[in-house]
Amino acid sequence: MMERSSKTVAFMILSVFILSLSVTGIAQADAETDARIQKLEAALEALQAEIAELKAEKTKESAPVDQALIDTMVAEAVKTQKESISGVPDWVNRIKLSGDFRYRHESTDTESDNRWIKGRNRHRIRGRLGVSAQVTDEWDVFFRLATGSADPVSSNQTLTESFSTKDFRLDRAYFDWHPNAVEGLNIFGGKMKNPFYTPLKTELIWDGDLNPEGIAAKYVLPLSDKTSLTLDGGGFWVQYDKYDVDLSLWGAQTILDHKLDDKSYLRGGVSYYDYGNIQGAASLESTFDDGSDFFGNTSTDDDTFANDYNLLELFGEYGFKVGSMPFALTGDYVKNTAADSGKDTAWLIGCAINKAKDAGSWRARYNYRETQADAVVGLFSDSDFGGGDTDSKGHEIGFDYMISKNVMGSLSYFLNEVGREDEEIRKLQADIIFKF
Repeated sequence: MMERSSKTVAFMILSVFILSLSVTGIAQADAETDARIQKLEAALEALQAEIAELKAEKTKESAPVDQALIDTMVAEAVKTQKESISGVPDWVNRIKLSGDFRYRHESTDTESDNRWIKGRNRHRIRGRLGVSAQVTDEWDVFFRLATGSADPVSSNQTLTESFSTKDFRLDRAYFDWHPNAVEGLNIFGGKMKNPFYTPLKTELIWDGDLNPEGIAAKYVLPLSDKTSLTLDGGGFWVQYDKYDVDLSLWGAQTILDHKLDDKSYLRGGVSYYDYGNIQGAASLESTFDDGSDFFGNTSTDDDTFANDYNLLELFGEYGFKVGSMPFALTGDYVKNTAADSGKDTAWLIGCAINKAKDAGSWRARYNYRETQADAVVGLFSDSDFGGGDTDSKGHEIGFDYMISKNVMGSLSYFLNEVGREDEEIRKLQADIIFKF
C-alpha cells in the first residue's frame, strides 16, 4: 500500500512538471492557447482526483490527512497556473478604475425690481477619473482627479478663453480601514467622500461635490432583521493656520433605518455640526481664491463672519411603492444654535419617484426649501440653488432618463427668490452624463 502511495506522489510531481511545460508552451504558441487550457484543466482535475485517492488510501491505513493543507496547495497551484496563462498578476485584479463625464448647458435669468435682466448661457464640462485599490482584506485606498478650479463645491469648467486648456486637480485621496474584527465599522482618512447622509441627495447643508478633509468613522449596527443603527462622526480641518488658531469642523450623525413588511422603509436621523473658530474669521473664499464672498452669511464691517455655526439637523424619510414604482418623501430641518442674527433656520421638503437605472428607466424629483442667512455655512451648501447663496427660498424640479446603460440625460430647473422677495433667479440645466 505504501508503494502505491509513493507512486502516487511521484505521479503528482510529474503532473505538476507536465503542467508547467504546458503553460510554457501556451506562452510560445498563441494559436494553441484554447486547446492547451482545456488540457491544463483536465490535468488539474486528474491531479485533484489523485489527491482524493491518496486521501482514501491514507484513511484506510489510519494515517491522518491534512485536508486544509491540501486545499491550500491546490488553490495556490490553480492561482499560479491562471496567472501564467493570462499573464496578469493577482494585484491587478485588486485595482479598479471608474469615472464619469458630464456635458452641461446652463441658462440663468435674474429678475430685480420686476425686471428680468438678460440671461447668461454657458456650456460646461466636468470630467472625473477615480482609482480604488484593495491593499489588504482590511485596507482600501481611493484617488480621484477632477476638472475644475480650487472651488470646493464645483468641478465644472466653462467652455471659454480661446480654447485654453482646463485644470485637472486632486478631488479625493483617502483610505478606508474596515477591520475584520469589527463588522460594520469603516474608518476614513484624507480628502474623502462626504461621510454624512443627506436625505434623497438634497443639499440643504452639503453640496454634493464637497469632499471634506480629515478623519471620519462610520459604524452600522444591526438591531434586528429589519432595523439598523448607523453612527457617523468626524473631525475636519477647514483651514490650517501656522500662526493662529485652526478653523475646524466636528460632526456627528445618528440614523435609524426600519424596513416594513410591505418592503417600504422608514429612516430618521439627527446630526450636529460644530465649526470651531469661524466667528471672526475672514471669508472662506479668501482661503483658496482672491474673493471675499460670504455666500449669503452675515458678515461684519471688517469682512469677517458675524456668527458662530453650530448646526442641529433633524431629518426623516419614508419610502414606499406607488403601483410598481418606488416613491420617497423626505423632510429636513436645520437650526444654527449659535447664531445671534435671528436668521438661523432652514428647512426642506422633497420627493422622488421611480429610479433611473436601466436603459429606458426614469426618475422625477422635487423639493422646496427655505434657508435663512445664517442657518448653514453658505460656501458648503448647494452651489446651484439661489445662485449659491443662503437667504434664499424656492423650488427645484428635476427629471433623469437613462438613454442607455451608463448614459443618462438630466434636466434640473430652479425657481428661487434671493434676499429681497422681488429678486428671483431662474436656472435651467440640461446634462448628458456618461459613466464607466
